[in-house]
Formats: sequence, structure tokens, C-alpha cells
Amino acid sequence: MRVCFLLKVRQEKLEEYRERHAHVWPEMLDALRATGWRNYSLFLRPDGLLVGYLETDDFQAAVAGMQNHPVNARWQAEMAHFFENLEGSKADEAMTPLTEVFHLD
Repeated sequence: MRVCFLLKVRQEKLEEYRERHAHVWPEMLDALRATGWRNYSLFLRPDGLLVGYLETDDFQAAVAGMQNHPVNARWQAEMAHFFENLEGSKADEAMTPLTEVFHLD
């Protein structure tokens, strides 16, 4: 299944956010792969709109697998201050999939 989601990065944190993702921890990458995240990309607009895209067999299981992984707790703690409008949620809890309305294969 293909999954797309939106988040909002704080304007004053854009450059640091880019830098952090240029050097994602190897153990975080391993955890994502182990929990079913494939072909995962993040796209960032200059105003902070973040578009995430991934492929997985089961999105809910992939998210749950990461939420139970120790490296994810450390990553989320370090990344929480980058995002707007989480309303008490962690970024990985705010990833609400968008509804796909068209796909050209």
C-alpha cells in the first residue's frame, strides 16, 4: 500500500530539520526497514509543509512497530520541537494518511 501524510515544520527550524535528515541514525534506518517501511521519502516545501510518502504492507502495523522500537522513542524526543500543530501528539502519531484519489501505474 502507498501512504502519504502531511506535517508542518516550524519555519525557524527548516535548515536544522534538513540537516538532521541528511544524517539519520543508521539504527533508525534499520528500525524503519525492520518494521515494514519501504520507499520512504520526505519532501519539504519552503513554508515548512512536509509531505511524507512510503510504501508498506500494513501502515498501522508499521507505525505500531516503530512506536514500540527503542530507537524511535529517542528519535521522536529529539524531533518533537521541529513540528507545528501536534496538539500534544508525537509527530509519528500525527501522521494521518491522506486518501489516494488517483494513481498512474
